[in-house]
Amino acid sequence: MDEKFWRTAAARDAIASRPYNRSRPGFPRACRLLHRPEYERVYRSGKRRSNRLFTLHFAPNGLECSRFGMSVGRALGGAVLRNRIRRRVREILRHRRQEISSGWDIILHPRGTVATVNFAELGNELISLLQSAVGAAVPTAPPALPHTAG
Repeated sequence: MDEKFWRTAAARDAIASRPYNRSRPGFPRACRLLHRPEYERVYRSGKRRSNRLFTLHFAPNGLECSRFGMSVGRALGGAVLRNRIRRRVREILRHRRQEISSGWDIILHPRGTVATVNFAELGNELISLLQSAVGAAVPTAPPALPHTAG
């Protein structure tokens, strides 16, 4: 077999053999704002809250899950920095979106200081702003076990 084709086949097998980790929380398309009219509706009919790291626009959507969008302006820096900000915020939302009330469309506008804040502080600031704006999710308690004497 030609060495060139062997390398291609080996690379394809290495990529295909990576196991898919289903336990990892995802960020499905159903939980994202994807189209311009969705953003415009939130800007037009929604409310706004801010803290030192974010400006938040939000409006009720009548769905079972909250949908998130993000707008990172060029004023924050170059493409590398803007993409880093997006990845950090998306990771926080991916892991902690169960802490946020459902039924909202939410657009996040990070401010310039987001790039320099450590990840834990960024997460706490974002979640506290989201919970103050749209409310915290009501935790669902597991069903109580019947108490038996004996």
